[in-house]
Amino acid sequence: MAEFTFFNALRAALDEEMARDPSVFVMGEDVGHYGGSYKVTKDLYKKYGDLRLLDTPICENSFTGMAVGAAMTGLRPVIEGMNMGFLLLAFNQIANNAGMLRYTSGGNFKIPLVIRGPGGVGRNLGAEHSQRLEAYFQAVPGIKIVSCSTPYNAKGLLKSAIRDDNPVLFFEHVLLYNLKEDLPDTEYLLPLDRAEIVRPGKDVTIVTYSRMRYHVLKALDTLLPKGYDPEVIDLISLKPLDMDTIGASLQKTHRLVIVEEDMRCGGIGAEIIASINDRYFDELDAPIVRLASKDVPTPYNSTLENLTIVQPQDIVRAVETLLA
Repeated sequence: MAEFTFFNALRAALDEEMARDPSVFVMGEDVGHYGGSYKVTKDLYKKYGDLRLLDTPICENSFTGMAVGAAMTGLRPVIEGMNMGFLLLAFNQIANNAGMLRYTSGGNFKIPLVIRGPGGVGRNLGAEHSQRLEAYFQAVPGIKIVSCSTPYNAKGLLKSAIRDDNPVLFFEHVLLYNLKEDLPDTEYLLPLDRAEIVRPGKDVTIVTYSRMRYHVLKALDTLLPKGYDPEVIDLISLKPLDMDTIGASLQKTHRLVIVEEDMRCGGIGAEIIASINDRYFDELDAPIVRLASKDVPTPYNSTLENLTIVQPQDIVRAVETLLA
């Protein structure tokens, strides 16, 4: 075991996969000599050269389209988005090209493409750098969406994403890069379609993902001494959703709280509720509680920024009210 920060866990995954498979390469803005905006690719160009750590112009639609073409010819590109909010400039290339070409080509082409980078509400990053794009892309057929939350799952999931023959959107939260965790010395991979039971419990199921995992764990510091016993599930896979794990938990707890940093309107939580109504409605003993961000652009001001997203005390209050 050795201690890794979140960003170094991602770097280790890239390093291992690039060493294993010469068809893997990284492209994006400042990924080469600068080492990436959060140092996920630091010094990798010294080992693999400038063509496998390819610095691109500031033109997301162009280099994303180029990556799709490279994937069609047998390479395995990993795009780093300097900020995931800028990927809206490449929405057409992701949705109409990456997501659909395997189908529209009759299976003649695979699209082994990973698009990864920082997103979420940071500290005073302003509206355009605080985007959460998971709900934007959830309706796009043909892509997988992963949201990592720990150094351990970041490394194992990124390695699996690189080896997958389908396009994977790989979301990292900008405020998690300095997390530290001991990782195994041996190689490991994690499934892209499975949730993680962070804590088993019997009173209520709390479903969350990304940075909100830690807000939920902070709320447990208040809830557990009061005698509450929540089960906490980190979704990890946002497309497809692991409804089997959620359903199995509901069969124990019969109550659900969804905590997300995405917008309430049309967010991941909305899809979870719809899926539960389809498959597990009879397991519910109370209405589902959904905690999500306010439907407003994220303010720059710290106090206002905090008011737009879910806080640990909101989770405590929701669980206490639901179980009253």
